[in-house]
Amino acid sequence: MGYSHSVWKYAAATWLGLCGAVAIPAERAVERPDFTGLWTNGPAGPPGAAPAGGAPRAGGPGGAAAPRAGGPGAAAGAAGGAPAARAGGRGGGAALPFTEYGRARREAYTKLTAGTDDSPGNWCVGTGMPGSMQGAGGYPMEIMQRPEQINITYEAHNEVRRVFFGDRNAPEADRVPSRSGYSEGRWEGDTLVITTNNLVEQVDQSYPHSDEAIVVERWKMEGKDAQGRRIMLVEMTMTDPKFYTEPVKLTKRFLEVPNGRILPYECTAETWHNRLEEMAKKAGVPMP
Repeated sequence: MGYSHSVWKYAAATWLGLCGAVAIPAERAVERPDFTGLWTNGPAGPPGAAPAGGAPRAGGPGGAAAPRAGGPGAAAGAAGGAPAARAGGRGGGAALPFTEYGRARREAYTKLTAGTDDSPGNWCVGTGMPGSMQGAGGYPMEIMQRPEQINITYEAHNEVRRVFFGDRNAPEADRVPSRSGYSEGRWEGDTLVITTNNLVEQVDQSYPHSDEAIVVERWKMEGKDAQGRRIMLVEMTMTDPKFYTEPVKLTKRFLEVPNGRILPYECTAETWHNRLEEMAKKAGVPMP
């Protein structure tokens, strides 16, 4: 009996060991999507809804939507140089829940630029977060994904944003504040979660915020359209107690453009050309 009992215990232990060896960790069981590709405005609702964002850009089906009136950096429907502050994404929506401080800062900017065409875009300045992500589509964005880093290039102004993972992240002391801030990514199953902070105060975009703002995005695939093109859903929540009485929540869908490419966007080159014309006219000489 003692011998049989020992053999049974050994066999049971071996079986349990083999089970443990082949078990698939929960975090590896979920396939993470690859967002690599070119993306433009997607449908207003889940797969099957009509596309939003205007007519496709010249170049064939699946091209990027036509640029919004007023050029990059100007919100749709904005008067003069001040983009309209709103909370409903494309097409407007409910008024933003400003604090008194946030409203005062926004109104000071609006008063300063009223009656002009001055805006960040007209001076070749990128929109910054979260406006760059919400505005992408009319001018498409290109995503290049690697395990340790995701690069996002917005066609407008060639604005570039990087999302870092794990050890690829810079130390806190080396994260320089900017209009796009610093973005750190992590995975929750098949959903990409991006946290962006280290922003500077921006009162000149559709979603103004202070330097204390934190933007959390949740990216996930949402199926395909009738032509087989992937649809990506991005849910954004911006928390900024200095500017808002409650979090600002935004939702946008993007549609993949198979084999698409972003076009050159040299805003500063045109500005320099205009400056040369101005100098030549002032000097009374022909344009060189």
